[in-house]
Amino acid sequence: MITTDILIIGAGPTGLFTVFEAGLLKLKCHIIDALPQPGGQLAELYPKKPIFDIPGYPSVNAGELVDNLMEQIKQFQPGFTLGETAVSLNKIDDVWFEVVTNKGTLHRAKAVAIAGGLGTFEPRKPELENISSYEDKGVEYFVKDPELFRDKKILIAGGGDSALDWTIFLSDVASEVTLIHRRNEFRGALDSVEKVQELKNQGKVNLITPGEVVALKGDGHIQGVTVQKEGEQVEIETDYFIPLFGLTPKLGEIANWGLNIEKNAIVVNNALDYQTNIDGVYAIGDVNTYPGKLKLILCGFHEATLMCQSIYNRLNPGKKYVLKYTTVSGVDGFDGTRKEAEKAVVKKIH
Repeated sequence: MITTDILIIGAGPTGLFTVFEAGLLKLKCHIIDALPQPGGQLAELYPKKPIFDIPGYPSVNAGELVDNLMEQIKQFQPGFTLGETAVSLNKIDDVWFEVVTNKGTLHRAKAVAIAGGLGTFEPRKPELENISSYEDKGVEYFVKDPELFRDKKILIAGGGDSALDWTIFLSDVASEVTLIHRRNEFRGALDSVEKVQELKNQGKVNLITPGEVVALKGDGHIQGVTVQKEGEQVEIETDYFIPLFGLTPKLGEIANWGLNIEKNAIVVNNALDYQTNIDGVYAIGDVNTYPGKLKLILCGFHEATLMCQSIYNRLNPGKKYVLKYTTVSGVDGFDGTRKEAEKAVVKKIH
């Protein structure tokens, strides 16, 4: 059983920043996410996409933002349950909530923060007749462990950043990498497209465009695929087929937790602390809704900050908390007093 102060459901940017704000208040966090790595859709869908509305950054790549957030929260040592989906929420007494994942992992927390972005992500599966029989038997929708493909033949399908990025990365891992896309043009970052073309010229990657996988073959485990290309069908041997066609967001089991839902979003009290209709359960970021809601990362950061203040007061009734600025007290000084912080500044001035 995993025990924590705040259980955060969703490891996107809002969920990750919550760890920092909670850490300043000496509150411990643990994060659950259905994806195999932190970062949410930033890491999974467009890691190289530039983001222009993060304060202090004229432009920052999505993947770089995730890396920076992970570095920022490392000092507070959050826990992670990755590759698992939260399926049930129960309040067991006046203090504790219990959350269980689809793999049976039990979590207990004094507060629950739902920061699931647009919800859990399910892979968009190609419409192939027997694909379900090969799932986890050669068909992989996520690259959870690159070493699984060490010295193997792999075929990746897709035209976005994920398909391009994994083609580049796995070209140094697998014995043979083939990338297939239905069109000649890719949707990913230009530098990634150029890198794949360079790898093709070097003979490290096989590139098939336009083309489409139309059938899977193999006895127990996938052994090959049939590709439709330029009006004819071609058989290609492969140990793994990795279709990377993006993810479909769904609220999932959270919709059954008794929360007020409007248009696939959780209704919260934005006038106070982004709490839901269940005392002690909050929703922040793109997963929530309220009058005037804007689905921006910086808005999620703001919501996380106010929520953590509310959780601190809820868990420490009657304990006086004085807001201090990190520019004065530093990150480690948040358990001191304002007077001590001011003395430190005076000493530096004189």
